Amino acid sequence: MTQNKEIGCYILYSKKISKYYVGVCQENLSERIEKHNSGFYGKKSYTVITNDWELYLFIPTKTYRMALAVERKIKSMKSRRYIKNLTKYPEMIEKIIKSL
Repeated sequence: MTQNKEIGCYILYSKKISKYYVGVCQENLSERIEKHNSGFYGKKSYTVITNDWELYLFIPTKTYRMALAVERKIKSMKSRRYIKNLTKYPEMIEKIIKSL
């Protein structure tokens, strides 16, 4: 496995349960997704409910602190439509990043 570190906020999607998961990363993103799908984060982790998580969107940031702020913003919207619109309208992501 590669050791490329990727800092940013990611959104995963599960077709089985039709749900999104928003998280942050400061390691190799593909390894992080593998960990979610293998139950690595334990029984109390939200992602343990299924094992078909796929990357929906990755928003790279300069720092881990910025990634956390992006994650908080997306989670605060509590909206599937908002998450879908992030891919439709890239300017929304730019607006989030500029507001930090």
